[in-house]
Amino acid sequence: MPEHELWLTALFNDYLAGIALAILNAFHQTVANTTRPWQNWIVMELLVVALVMLLVAVLRSRLSVDNPGKLQHLFELTWEFIRNTAEEVGIHHSEKYAGYFGTVFIFILSMNLIGIIPTFESPTMTAAVPLGMALCTFAYYNFWGFREMGVGKYLAHFAGPVWWLAPLMIPIEIISHLARPLSLTFRLYGNMLAGEQVTGLFIRLTYLVMPVVFMGLHLFVAFLQAYIFTLLTMIYVSFATAHEEH
Repeated sequence: MPEHELWLTALFNDYLAGIALAILNAFHQTVANTTRPWQNWIVMELLVVALVMLLVAVLRSRLSVDNPGKLQHLFELTWEFIRNTAEEVGIHHSEKYAGYFGTVFIFILSMNLIGIIPTFESPTMTAAVPLGMALCTFAYYNFWGFREMGVGKYLAHFAGPVWWLAPLMIPIEIISHLARPLSLTFRLYGNMLAGEQVTGLFIRLTYLVMPVVFMGLHLFVAFLQAYIFTLLTMIYVSFATAHEEH
């Protein structure tokens, strides 16, 4: 079944198809339909990026120590929540990682919520988007693991607590680490796709009271999945950077 093209995606394909094809050619990628290379999830993700950047620009222009506005209060509360959660999962000096955690939470939450707007859809309903975020997290926690622990000590974690268990533990640890991005991907993708389908179905069936109920459920799922993804990211960073004395 062909993908339903959103109106914004149609505009991109009508006027910016050349840009998409140039980018794809630069990476030696091809598409089946060269006249309509833009897909809904890419356009929606770009829209979210633009909106978040605009929001941050507005916030930065209004930052005030003496008279903070509601938007500044909201972001400060989010920052404190991220830092406190990171500390609770065992990350010491969480300020080093809070920027990434906050970016992940706000970006995923924004992508989840944009589907509530009529004629738009959540890009996290497409597996490529959660997979991209999961691979970023995979690279991020391994980078900090090597940086904080050193190459030898970090790799020693894969061997287990005693040397004679190494032949058994190393394959298990490698599989465990490789499964993490897959777990993050399918959890976010599956829940957002199911939530969107259920909400859309009941909105088509009922037009007054029930849509309000299921829109509330969609909001809950959007926040919950963004929180779970961020929390698991924190846990992986905690495991990767934990020193023995901790």
